[in-house]
Amino acid sequence: MTPLLEIAGLEVAYGASQVLFGIDLTLAEGEVATLLGRNGMGKSTTLRTLCGLSPAPAGILRGSIRFAGEELVGRRPDRIGRGGIALVPEGRQIFPNLSVRENLVAFAANRHGYGRAAAEPWTLARVFELFPRLAERQQNMGNQLSGGEQQMLAIGRALMTNPRLLILDEATEGLAPLVREEIWQCLARLRAAGQTTLVVDKYVARLIKLADRHTIIERGRVVWQGSSAALDADHGIWHRYLGV
Repeated sequence: MTPLLEIAGLEVAYGASQVLFGIDLTLAEGEVATLLGRNGMGKSTTLRTLCGLSPAPAGILRGSIRFAGEELVGRRPDRIGRGGIALVPEGRQIFPNLSVRENLVAFAANRHGYGRAAAEPWTLARVFELFPRLAERQQNMGNQLSGGEQQMLAIGRALMTNPRLLILDEATEGLAPLVREEIWQCLARLRAAGQTTLVVDKYVARLIKLADRHTIIERGRVVWQGSSAALDADHGIWHRYLGV
């Protein structure tokens, strides 16, 4: 079966500094996968390149990013987004001067990627069911929310585009433990619903329970790939590549 997402031999540079050295990653429809590694190893660059956000096309030295059979290298970010990819960025980046409801409605669409509309699309009602706290605060401005509520809003906003692939970059970073647990429960519900997801996060023990497969990168290179069972069985990999 053809993967939904296939990154092959991706090499990326910022000016004279090469950051990625032949990244390979595949993701099938309905799978949850992770991209792991210490800070500064190229995770965010991989995600941003996938979404067309950085670097400029001249910075992509070689390699391919295919999504639903379409080549994404050189494609504008808006076209990539309309094609069915939604990014929940590190730092949330919600609109502070719009209400919760306005933040969500502004992104409402049901494309689900290259003409494939979702059979059960995400709506305001579904997002509010997933995050009841957003329903309670739907008239509040973005800058009136707590960090956890902003993260819920960032995830809800991405879901309102009805993505075929949802990408989360450090979705639990800086959150209180109880709020972090809400986010993990949300991701588990999305997995159960069949949402294809690519996650960057540092809580490996939780990711093992959530994801099917994992890719670890070190200094812009893939150093390990495998299943949750394999990663759980070898904690030496955690200490070698993921420990502080």
